[in-house]
Amino acid sequence: MVIERTHLPGVGVRHAFTTEQGRRIAVIAHRVGGRRDVVHDDPHDPDGTVGLALTPAEASALATLLGFPELVAAPD
Repeated sequence: MVIERTHLPGVGVRHAFTTEQGRRIAVIAHRVGGRRDVVHDDPHDPDGTVGLALTPAEASALATLLGFPELVAAPD
């Protein structure tokens, strides 16, 4: 699986991948405040996305539930 990392000027970093079913999923890590947005493509709108904003604590809890270590951002 290839995970694409894209710097979003003034926002933070976006990590994205494509599922086996062809769906795009991404996590946007905001530089200020530590918020994480989980977004995926909208199957009813090819140009749209559906998102969920998580606080740092919520993002950490979700990572734990999924069984993955938490990513720690390098200082800018």
